[in-house]
Amino acid sequence: MTSLAIEMRISTVQNVTVTEDTLVVDLTDGRTVSVPLAWYPRLLYGTPTECNNWRMIGKGEGIHWADLDEDISVENILLGKPSGESQDSLKQWLKEREKPCKPDNKGEST
Repeated sequence: MTSLAIEMRISTVQNVTVTEDTLVVDLTDGRTVSVPLAWYPRLLYGTPTECNNWRMIGKGEGIHWADLDEDISVENILLGKPSGESQDSLKQWLKEREKPCKPDNKGEST
């Protein structure tokens, strides 16, 4: 008896665009995948500057947004898996975003 081993390789990220309501990911195999931004609440609540500040991670197997503390894998996008973040965690993150930044006292004369 023989068995057939199939090796699946997930394509990697080439480019990312975040619109008002959609995450669009261009892949190196030529596909463009778009998913609702509502799947990733941190991106949904992010500013355009924060959403455009992304980088590839894992040799292009994922995307990281440092300003939003968000990581999304290409595999999960292709499988249709939205964020697994709990509502409590999201609420805490949103609460932290509302806090004003402490003023920087450096450089002030006394």
